Amino acid sequence: MDPLSELLGGIRAEGAILGDALLKAPWVVRFDDRAPLTMVTVARGGGVILLADGTAVPVKEGQTAVVRGHEPFRMADDAASVERPHLDYWLTCFDPEACAYEAAPPGGDGPATDLFVGAYRATGRRHERLLRALPPVVVVDDDAETSALLAVCADDLASRKPGTQAYIDRLFDWGLVCTLRTWFDEQAEAAPSWYRGFADPVAGPALEAIHTRPAAPWTVAGLALQAGVSRALLAKRFTEVMGEPPLTYLTARRMELAEELLADPDLTVAQIARTVGYADQFGFSNAFKRRKGTSPTAYRAKAAV
Repeated sequence: MDPLSELLGGIRAEGAILGDALLKAPWVVRFDDRAPLTMVTVARGGGVILLADGTAVPVKEGQTAVVRGHEPFRMADDAASVERPHLDYWLTCFDPEACAYEAAPPGGDGPATDLFVGAYRATGRRHERLLRALPPVVVVDDDAETSALLAVCADDLASRKPGTQAYIDRLFDWGLVCTLRTWFDEQAEAAPSWYRGFADPVAGPALEAIHTRPAAPWTVAGLALQAGVSRALLAKRFTEVMGEPPLTYLTARRMELAEELLADPDLTVAQIARTVGYADQFGFSNAFKRRKGTSPTAYRAKAAV
Protein backbone atom coordinates (compact mmCIF):
# COMPACT_ATOMS: atom_id res chain seq x y z
CA MET A 1 0.00 0.00 0.00
CA ASP A 2 1.26 3.48 -0.81
CA PRO A 3 1.24 6.26 1.84
CA LEU A 4 -1.49 8.38 0.18
CA SER A 5 -3.85 5.39 -0.01
CA GLU A 6 -3.23 4.62 3.64
CA LEU A 7 -3.79 8.19 4.77
CA LEU A 8 -7.05 8.31 2.81
CA GLY A 9 -8.15 4.94 4.19
CA GLY A 10 -10.26 6.47 6.96
CA ILE A 11 -11.82 9.27 4.86
CA ARG A 12 -15.17 8.77 3.14
CA ALA A 13 -17.65 11.07 1.42
CA GLU A 14 -21.12 11.25 2.89
CA GLY A 15 -24.23 12.86 1.42
CA ALA A 16 -22.50 14.39 -1.61
CA ILE A 17 -24.71 16.94 -3.36
CA LEU A 18 -24.80 17.28 -7.14
CA GLY A 19 -26.19 20.41 -8.75
CA ASP A 20 -28.58 20.79 -5.84
CA ALA A 21 -29.05 24.50 -6.37
CA LEU A 22 -28.62 26.73 -9.39
CA LEU A 23 -27.27 29.90 -7.79
CA LYS A 24 -28.09 33.26 -9.36
CA ALA A 25 -25.75 36.09 -8.36
CA PRO A 26 -25.53 37.68 -5.89
CA TRP A 27 -25.36 34.66 -3.52
CA VAL A 28 -23.51 33.32 -0.49
CA VAL A 29 -23.41 29.66 0.58
CA ARG A 30 -22.47 28.77 4.17
CA PHE A 31 -20.82 25.37 4.70
CA ASP A 32 -21.16 24.14 8.27
CA ASP A 33 -20.48 20.40 8.19
CA ARG A 34 -17.16 21.01 10.01
CA ALA A 35 -15.69 18.14 8.00
CA PRO A 36 -11.92 17.55 7.87
CA LEU A 37 -12.15 17.89 4.07
CA THR A 38 -14.82 19.42 1.84
CA MET A 39 -14.65 19.22 -1.95
CA VAL A 40 -16.41 21.79 -4.16
CA THR A 41 -16.49 21.42 -7.95
CA VAL A 42 -17.77 24.32 -10.06
CA ALA A 43 -19.76 22.83 -12.94
CA ARG A 44 -20.89 26.22 -14.20
CA GLY A 45 -20.12 29.81 -13.31
CA GLY A 46 -17.67 30.52 -10.52
CA GLY A 47 -17.14 32.17 -7.18
CA VAL A 48 -14.78 32.73 -4.31
CA ILE A 49 -14.22 30.60 -1.20
CA LEU A 50 -14.11 32.72 1.96
CA LEU A 51 -12.35 31.21 4.98
CA ALA A 52 -12.97 32.21 8.59
CA ASP A 53 -9.64 34.08 8.74
CA GLY A 54 -10.61 36.31 5.80
CA THR A 55 -8.68 34.41 3.11
CA ALA A 56 -10.42 34.54 -0.28
CA VAL A 57 -9.69 31.89 -2.92
CA PRO A 58 -11.29 32.19 -6.38
CA VAL A 59 -12.66 29.02 -8.04
CA LYS A 60 -13.91 29.08 -11.61
CA GLU A 61 -15.84 26.77 -13.90
CA GLY A 62 -13.97 23.52 -14.51
CA GLN A 63 -12.04 23.70 -11.24
CA THR A 64 -12.29 21.77 -7.98
CA ALA A 65 -11.39 23.10 -4.55
CA VAL A 66 -10.63 21.01 -1.47
CA VAL A 67 -11.05 22.93 1.79
CA ARG A 68 -9.11 21.59 4.76
CA GLY A 69 -10.12 21.74 8.40
CA HIS A 70 -13.16 21.82 10.63
CA GLU A 71 -13.81 25.56 10.56
CA PRO A 72 -17.04 26.66 8.81
CA PHE A 73 -16.47 28.57 5.58
CA ARG A 74 -18.47 30.34 2.90
CA MET A 75 -18.51 30.59 -0.85
CA ALA A 76 -19.92 33.58 -2.74
CA ASP A 77 -20.25 34.75 -6.30
CA ASP A 78 -18.06 37.67 -5.22
CA ALA A 79 -16.49 38.61 -1.88
CA ALA A 80 -18.45 41.86 -1.91
CA SER A 81 -21.77 39.95 -1.91
CA VAL A 82 -21.33 39.22 1.80
CA GLU A 83 -21.84 42.92 2.54
CA ARG A 84 -24.88 43.50 0.32
CA PRO A 85 -28.33 41.89 -0.15
CA HIS A 86 -27.91 38.40 -1.57
CA LEU A 87 -29.36 34.91 -1.75
CA ASP A 88 -28.21 33.27 1.50
CA TYR A 89 -27.82 29.46 1.48
CA TRP A 90 -26.87 27.04 4.22
CA LEU A 91 -25.55 23.76 2.83
CA THR A 92 -24.80 20.51 4.63
CA CYS A 93 -23.94 17.08 3.22
CA PHE A 94 -24.16 15.29 6.56
CA ASP A 95 -27.81 16.28 7.08
CA PRO A 96 -29.28 16.98 3.62
CA GLU A 97 -32.84 17.30 4.93
CA ALA A 98 -31.73 20.24 7.06
CA CYS A 99 -30.48 22.27 4.08
CA ALA A 100 -32.23 25.63 3.96
CA TYR A 101 -31.89 29.07 2.48
CA GLU A 102 -33.36 32.47 3.08
CA ALA A 103 -33.57 34.82 0.14
CA ALA A 104 -32.98 38.53 0.47
CA PRO A 105 -33.90 39.81 -2.05
CA PRO A 106 -36.34 37.15 -3.43
CA GLY A 107 -34.01 36.30 -6.31
CA GLY A 108 -30.82 37.24 -8.04
CA ASP A 109 -30.56 38.08 -11.72
CA GLY A 110 -26.80 37.69 -12.19
CA PRO A 111 -24.81 34.86 -13.80
CA ALA A 112 -25.74 31.31 -12.72
CA THR A 113 -23.42 28.96 -10.85
CA ASP A 114 -23.83 25.22 -10.33
CA LEU A 115 -21.86 23.45 -7.58
CA PHE A 116 -21.11 19.79 -6.84
CA VAL A 117 -20.24 19.40 -3.16
CA GLY A 118 -18.93 16.51 -1.08
CA ALA A 119 -18.01 16.52 2.62
CA TYR A 120 -15.78 13.81 4.08
CA ARG A 121 -15.96 12.13 7.46
CA ALA A 122 -12.81 10.63 8.98
CA THR A 123 -12.27 7.76 11.39
CA GLY A 124 -9.18 7.46 13.54
CA ARG A 125 -6.27 9.85 13.20
CA ARG A 126 -4.32 8.60 10.20
CA HIS A 127 -5.71 11.40 8.04
CA GLU A 128 -4.09 14.08 10.21
CA ARG A 129 -0.73 13.62 8.50
CA LEU A 130 -2.43 14.23 5.16
CA LEU A 131 -4.11 17.40 6.43
CA ARG A 132 -0.79 18.76 7.66
CA ALA A 133 0.57 18.44 4.11
CA LEU A 134 -2.23 20.55 2.59
CA PRO A 135 -2.79 24.31 2.49
CA PRO A 136 -6.17 25.61 3.73
CA VAL A 137 -7.56 25.41 0.17
CA VAL A 138 -6.33 23.30 -2.76
CA VAL A 139 -7.55 24.30 -6.25
CA VAL A 140 -6.93 22.20 -9.37
CA ASP A 141 -8.23 22.20 -12.94
CA ASP A 142 -10.53 19.27 -13.68
CA ASP A 143 -9.68 16.97 -16.56
CA ALA A 144 -12.21 15.84 -19.16
CA GLU A 145 -12.74 12.45 -17.50
CA THR A 146 -13.66 14.04 -14.17
CA SER A 147 -16.11 16.43 -15.78
CA ALA A 148 -17.74 13.61 -17.75
CA LEU A 149 -18.16 11.44 -14.66
CA LEU A 150 -19.77 14.27 -12.70
CA ALA A 151 -22.26 14.67 -15.54
CA VAL A 152 -23.01 10.94 -15.31
CA CYS A 153 -23.53 11.34 -11.56
CA ALA A 154 -26.04 14.13 -12.13
CA ASP A 155 -27.98 11.94 -14.57
CA ASP A 156 -27.98 9.08 -12.07
CA LEU A 157 -29.25 11.38 -9.34
CA ALA A 158 -32.11 12.53 -11.58
CA SER A 159 -33.11 8.91 -12.26
CA ARG A 160 -33.51 8.21 -8.51
CA LYS A 161 -32.30 4.62 -8.80
CA PRO A 162 -31.72 2.56 -5.62
CA GLY A 163 -28.20 3.08 -4.29
CA THR A 164 -27.74 6.42 -6.02
CA GLN A 165 -26.39 8.26 -2.96
CA ALA A 166 -23.86 5.52 -2.21
CA TYR A 167 -22.83 5.51 -5.87
CA ILE A 168 -22.29 9.26 -5.87
CA ASP A 169 -20.43 9.22 -2.55
CA ARG A 170 -18.02 6.56 -3.82
CA LEU A 171 -17.38 8.57 -6.97
CA PHE A 172 -16.65 11.59 -4.79
CA ASP A 173 -14.11 9.43 -2.95
CA TRP A 174 -12.53 8.74 -6.34
CA GLY A 175 -12.68 12.44 -7.16
CA LEU A 176 -10.86 13.36 -3.94
CA VAL A 177 -8.03 10.95 -4.74
CA CYS A 178 -7.69 12.36 -8.26
CA THR A 179 -7.75 15.96 -7.05
CA LEU A 180 -5.15 15.44 -4.33
CA ARG A 181 -2.91 13.39 -6.62
CA THR A 182 -3.04 16.13 -9.25
CA TRP A 183 -2.20 18.80 -6.69
CA PHE A 184 0.71 16.83 -5.20
CA ASP A 185 2.06 16.16 -8.70
CA GLU A 186 1.92 19.89 -9.44
CA GLN A 187 3.97 20.58 -6.29
CA ALA A 188 6.86 18.48 -7.66
CA GLU A 189 9.78 18.75 -5.20
CA ALA A 190 7.61 20.71 -2.76
CA ALA A 191 5.32 17.70 -2.29
CA PRO A 192 5.78 15.78 0.99
CA SER A 193 8.52 13.16 0.99
CA TRP A 194 6.05 10.32 1.64
CA TYR A 195 4.32 11.20 -1.65
CA ARG A 196 7.46 11.76 -3.75
CA GLY A 197 9.24 8.77 -2.24
CA PHE A 198 6.74 6.22 -3.50
CA ALA A 199 7.75 6.92 -7.11
CA ASP A 200 11.45 6.49 -6.40
CA PRO A 201 12.76 3.15 -7.77
CA VAL A 202 14.85 2.50 -4.65
CA ALA A 203 12.98 4.16 -1.76
CA GLY A 204 9.52 3.39 -3.21
CA PRO A 205 9.46 -0.41 -2.72
CA ALA A 206 10.80 -0.05 0.84
CA LEU A 207 8.21 2.64 1.58
CA GLU A 208 5.44 0.42 0.23
CA ALA A 209 6.64 -2.49 2.36
CA ILE A 210 6.61 -0.37 5.52
CA HIS A 211 3.11 0.97 4.90
CA THR A 212 1.73 -2.42 3.86
CA ARG A 213 3.20 -4.37 6.79
CA PRO A 214 4.39 -1.94 9.48
CA ALA A 215 4.44 -4.69 12.13
CA ALA A 216 6.81 -6.94 10.18
CA PRO A 217 10.33 -7.35 11.67
CA TRP A 218 11.92 -5.16 9.04
CA THR A 219 15.66 -4.61 8.88
CA VAL A 220 17.59 -2.48 6.44
CA ALA A 221 18.65 -5.68 4.72
CA GLY A 222 15.05 -6.87 4.46
CA LEU A 223 13.87 -3.57 3.02
CA ALA A 224 16.79 -3.57 0.59
CA LEU A 225 15.65 -7.00 -0.60
CA GLN A 226 12.21 -5.55 -1.34
CA ALA A 227 13.87 -2.87 -3.48
CA GLY A 228 16.30 -5.28 -5.12
CA VAL A 229 19.34 -3.25 -4.13
CA SER A 230 22.18 -3.47 -1.65
CA ARG A 231 21.72 -2.56 1.98
CA ALA A 232 24.12 0.39 1.63
CA LEU A 233 22.33 1.79 -1.43
CA LEU A 234 18.91 1.44 0.20
CA ALA A 235 20.04 3.23 3.36
CA LYS A 236 21.67 6.05 1.37
CA ARG A 237 18.89 6.59 -1.13
CA PHE A 238 16.03 6.27 1.37
CA THR A 239 17.64 8.89 3.61
CA GLU A 240 18.18 11.23 0.65
CA VAL A 241 14.57 10.97 -0.52
CA MET A 242 12.74 10.72 2.80
CA GLY A 243 15.00 12.88 4.96
CA GLU A 244 15.54 10.13 7.55
CA PRO A 245 16.91 6.56 7.65
CA PRO A 246 14.52 3.69 6.83
CA LEU A 247 14.27 2.30 10.37
CA THR A 248 13.67 5.76 11.80
CA TYR A 249 10.81 6.17 9.34
CA LEU A 250 9.51 2.72 10.28
CA THR A 251 9.45 3.65 13.97
CA ALA A 252 7.60 6.90 13.21
CA ARG A 253 5.02 5.02 11.15
CA ARG A 254 4.49 2.51 13.95
CA MET A 255 4.01 5.27 16.49
CA GLU A 256 1.44 7.02 14.27
CA LEU A 257 -0.46 3.75 14.00
CA ALA A 258 -0.19 3.31 17.76
CA GLU A 259 -1.71 6.77 18.32
CA GLU A 260 -4.74 5.74 16.30
CA LEU A 261 -5.10 2.40 18.12
CA LEU A 262 -4.81 4.05 21.54
CA ALA A 263 -8.11 5.80 20.82
CA ASP A 264 -9.81 2.39 21.10
CA PRO A 265 -10.41 1.74 24.83
CA ASP A 266 -11.02 -1.96 24.17
CA LEU A 267 -7.40 -2.52 23.15
CA THR A 268 -4.77 -3.00 25.84
CA VAL A 269 -1.33 -1.44 25.51
CA ALA A 270 0.11 -4.95 25.17
CA GLN A 271 -2.23 -5.70 22.26
CA ILE A 272 -1.31 -2.45 20.55
CA ALA A 273 2.38 -3.20 21.05
CA ARG A 274 2.03 -6.50 19.19
CA THR A 275 -0.10 -4.92 16.47
CA VAL A 276 2.57 -2.34 15.63
CA GLY A 277 5.47 -4.80 15.69
CA TYR A 278 6.81 -4.95 19.25
CA ALA A 279 7.31 -8.25 21.04
CA ASP A 280 6.51 -6.82 24.47
CA GLN A 281 4.72 -3.89 26.04
CA PHE A 282 7.83 -2.45 27.68
CA GLY A 283 9.83 -2.07 24.47
CA PHE A 284 6.85 -0.44 22.81
CA SER A 285 6.24 1.92 25.75
CA ASN A 286 9.87 3.04 25.74
CA ALA A 287 9.82 3.64 21.98
CA PHE A 288 6.52 5.54 22.22
CA LYS A 289 7.81 7.75 25.03
CA ARG A 290 11.01 8.56 23.16
CA ARG A 291 9.00 9.56 20.10
CA LYS A 292 5.99 11.25 21.70
CA GLY A 293 7.39 12.45 25.02
CA THR A 294 4.82 10.57 27.07
CA SER A 295 3.84 6.99 27.83
CA PRO A 296 1.06 5.23 25.88
CA THR A 297 -1.10 5.12 29.01
CA ALA A 298 -0.67 8.84 29.70
CA TYR A 299 -1.26 9.66 26.03
CA ARG A 300 -4.50 7.66 26.05
CA ALA A 301 -5.72 9.34 29.24
CA LYS A 302 -5.02 12.82 27.89
CA ALA A 303 -6.71 12.09 24.55
CA ALA A 304 -9.82 10.86 26.34
CA VAL A 305 -10.34 14.13 28.21
